[in-house]
This record gives sequence, structure tokens and C-alpha cells, in this order.
Amino acid sequence: MDKTPKLMNYSRMKDLLTPHNSEMRENSYISHELGMVYGDPSAFLMVLAQSQPPFSIDDYRLGIFVDGEVRININLVERHITPGTLVFLGPGTIISPISFSGQIEVYAMGLFADFPMSFASGQMPSAFNGQIRDFQIKANESDIATARHIIDTIWHVVHQTDYNRQTVSSLVAAIMYHYDGVYRQHIDLMKASQSREQTIFDRFIQLVNQHYADQHQISYYARRLCLTERYLGTVIRQASGVTAKEWIDRALVTRIKVELMHTDKPVARIADDLNFPNPSFFSKYFKRIVGVTPGEYRVG
Repeated sequence: MDKTPKLMNYSRMKDLLTPHNSEMRENSYISHELGMVYGDPSAFLMVLAQSQPPFSIDDYRLGIFVDGEVRININLVERHITPGTLVFLGPGTIISPISFSGQIEVYAMGLFADFPMSFASGQMPSAFNGQIRDFQIKANESDIATARHIIDTIWHVVHQTDYNRQTVSSLVAAIMYHYDGVYRQHIDLMKASQSREQTIFDRFIQLVNQHYADQHQISYYARRLCLTERYLGTVIRQASGVTAKEWIDRALVTRIKVELMHTDKPVARIADDLNFPNPSFFSKYFKRIVGVTPGEYRVG
């Protein structure tokens, strides 16, 4: 098993795509700062095909899904992405593709660690400040067209000789502000129409995605939501058909699988990173849920 990749970051993507640059250059672009897929998703699909899911990212990914359909598990939740969807995946997102159908068309970008963000410290749009791990929004034609125009311009600029990095940085800031505005409108509409139970469930999943590595107990999430453990458990089961503890376990086990498959970290280090009291407890926990020990999973 190749344990070199820890994340689906720039280095890993460059390794996967470099042998195919000549056949993909019309619809893909990659530098140490920025990666783009422009219409034809061959580069995106090749990365998925050569990577054993689930995998994680440590950067920002923004895209417009124009045609085809995708089923994909993003941060515990299965998503069905259809044409006319704006997609954001933030640092720490864990992804596991399920299926693709139709003629896929997507316009997307990845902002790698070296990308020169134009925001002052603490001034990123609220949807990108770390509180929201991901979102997928069915947008109207006008919002899709605006996003597409900005991506088209970025694509044009990066293909100029000695392009101006500040121009690209400013254009990326523009599309992030645009996504942020669409996201806030979406949240306002959801709050107006959503039941209290669904609101609690969505907030619970958001908290789990943020804190599962350190907080394994329902009591923490109940306190954060100002609810009793019993009431929170009842709401989560009614909203999803899955218990609150199962959602926490899903997040932990998914992260553990990523660490076991894509890093060479010792099991004891993974246990410590994820706040387990000791490696023995960690191994018993993993075997109870998965059916094999961490060591057996890593070699099998």
C-alpha cells in the first residue's frame, strides 16, 4: 500500500496529474498556488480514480456543478449534487465519492497553501472563516452566471504569460464574497422554513465536524446547544434515523481510516491525536465498530 499521501493536497495532485499534462491541459491547470478544472472533469475524476477514499483536503475548493449528477459523502453526510449547484469544501473536509452519472461538467478551483489570499487577518468572508466546513447550494441562474464569469476570467488570466498574481488574488476574493452572499441568503431562507428539529440537527452535525477529534461524548454537544442529552438524542434520532453517538463515531472512524490508509503514523500517535486515553482503548473502540483492529485494517 502506498502510504506517502497524507492529504489530497497540491503535492499529491501534482504527482497524479503530471504524467497526463499534455492530454489535460485544455481543461485543467495546476501550479503550487492554484488548481483549476474547466468544464471537462477528467483531471478531477483521475485524481479520484487513483486515490483510495476516503481522503481529506487542507485547502479551499470552490466549484460550479453544471451537468451530470454526483453522489458523494462529505463530512459524514451523503450529498446528491445536481446541475446548478455551488460547491465549497474547506480545510479538514473528508470526502468519499459514491457514484457519478451523466455527462459531468464542472468548473472548479483549489486554493493551495501558497495561494496569496488578499484578505487581512481575520477578515475572510464569514462562510470561509473556519466555522463552516462545507456547503452545497442549489443557486439561481443569476448567481451561477456570476460565479461562472469570475471563474472564466481567472482561467483567462492564469493562462497569460507572467500573469499578475494580485489580479488573480482579487478575482478569487470576489468569488469568495459572492459565495458568501449566496450562502447567507440560503441560511436565512432555511431558518425561515426549517423546523426547530432540523435546525438542531444541522447545528449538531456542524459541531461534530468541528470538534469530533477532541470531544467524543454527547454531553459536550448538548451543552453547546443548551439542550439536555436526552432531548438532543431524541431529536437527532428523529431527524436522521441515526443516534447522536453514531454520528460522532462515524466522524471519528472516518478520520481514523484516513490516517491509517494515508499516513505512516504509529497507532499510538493516531490515538493521541484523536484524544483517546490510551492505544489499547483506541484499538478496542475501532475493532468494535469496524470489526478489525487498526493494524489489521492498515495492512488489509
